[in-house]
Amino acid sequence: MSTSELVPPVAAIPSAIDPIELAIFKSATHSIAEEMGAALRRTSFSPNIKERRDYSCAVFDGEGSVIAMGDHMPVHLGSMPMSVRAVMNAMTLRPGDVAILNDPYAGGTHLPDITLVLGVFPDALSDGPLMYVAVRAHHADVGGLYPGSMGLCREIYQEGLRIPPVLIVRNGEMERSILQLILHNVRTPEEREGDLLSQIGACRVGELRVLELVEKFGATRVRQLSAELLDYSERLMRAQFAMCESGTYTAEDFLDNDGFHDEPIPIRVSITLDRETRSASVSFAGSHPQVQSSINAVYAITYSAVYYVMRCLLPDDAPATAGLMRPITVTTERASIVDAVLPAPVAGGNVETSQRIVDVLLRALAKAMPERVPAASSGTMNNLTIGGVDLRTGKPFAYYETIAGGMGARPTADGVSGIHTHMTNSLNTPVEALEYAYPFRVHRYGYREGSGGKGQFKGGDGIVREIELLSPSTITLLTDRRKFAPYGLQGGDDGATGLSFHITPSGEEILAAKCSLAAATGDRIRIESPGGGGWGKV
Repeated sequence: MSTSELVPPVAAIPSAIDPIELAIFKSATHSIAEEMGAALRRTSFSPNIKERRDYSCAVFDGEGSVIAMGDHMPVHLGSMPMSVRAVMNAMTLRPGDVAILNDPYAGGTHLPDITLVLGVFPDALSDGPLMYVAVRAHHADVGGLYPGSMGLCREIYQEGLRIPPVLIVRNGEMERSILQLILHNVRTPEEREGDLLSQIGACRVGELRVLELVEKFGATRVRQLSAELLDYSERLMRAQFAMCESGTYTAEDFLDNDGFHDEPIPIRVSITLDRETRSASVSFAGSHPQVQSSINAVYAITYSAVYYVMRCLLPDDAPATAGLMRPITVTTERASIVDAVLPAPVAGGNVETSQRIVDVLLRALAKAMPERVPAASSGTMNNLTIGGVDLRTGKPFAYYETIAGGMGARPTADGVSGIHTHMTNSLNTPVEALEYAYPFRVHRYGYREGSGGKGQFKGGDGIVREIELLSPSTITLLTDRRKFAPYGLQGGDDGATGLSFHITPSGEEILAAKCSLAAATGDRIRIESPGGGGWGKV
């Protein structure tokens, strides 16, 4: 099949909308989201946001439908509309208001991801916002049992501070009582305050740019163009489904365990593509019930993973809007690993389970379109959290990082080595920034040669990262793909599974995939991340 046959035909634009005008509007709204991210990155305090860029920004219409996303974190972006809708359901934003929330059961994902939402009012006397802008960022600590708020817990109340939709800025003035409540429940209040103020600033940048957009096009035209952008995205998605073979495609994959017991956790999916109706239905029936550990995913995460995978079927320039999901239904079983309910803990669902949901979705789609789907990538974010008191300053610190792995080989090319894939789109924390900000010394940082699966096209290699602790610390790991390797496709070999080591003067100890331990000054932690699967027979 030629490349041209894989790209859906251009969806026609109604004559009432000028295609050039729509293209300009699409680029303008995308640029707003990108500029918001740049403003956050430049002004944030924590290396997690400034260096790793663990944040996402988006623009929404007055109904809360996303019309533009920055090129940020897929796990954030697909689920962020639910946060905006949670705010809309909880309150009526007025000019100068900024809402804050992180509750996974009210539009959030996991507690470290704090979202701020601002309504944009071109006319201060209007009944509601013309548009919304939102910024989500992963905060390196939001309280809870473990420094970094990413440890194994048995209920969400142990994971940290849970914030429902409330105002952090009212009529342009900071709600100091809300801010102080948050800062009194985290280990690094100065850093948290700095990052929250940066998020507010990024929202203000988005507000300013949206107002400039309204000044250029007019409020009525902005509404029309927003609606058409949603419709255009829907037509592109339907055009893609019109090219697919109708049928039902199933797959399953496994999380290694829940961290408390060693039994594997299956995730199952059934994707039905209908060429006639140009639609798709995605069912996760049969997936494992929710567990009493932190790897549960709320529905927003599962929806976000489906959004990401379906978006990958379209050309790069397709607008990433809520319209893409109009032809797609996503069904889950309540109280399952992919649709958890209170009081299930969910810290790892956002990072580990989201990756496995993507893996199983791609495995099913590989049966429908084998010439387009890559082999499995590393399949874990390799979450490493280290916290304690810095002996240099006497102040608490909390370090969080996701460590890259190998990309799965593609039907036309090798996988990339040492890269964040799928639901994460973050960078690394550079060695210089890491050693400057934390009591660490990096001993090793490089590719894990030979960890990618062999095949006609080779899977990318993972990463080796070894860090020495210069202060007594608590180390927490939330990782996966230590038991079930990233799968190869079309005869390609699996990638290597990951490994984690605690190194002390008495030797090396292999660590469980999900664990927490106390470490002394001079101890080291080494992460060897999985490689990607190979594609095609050698």
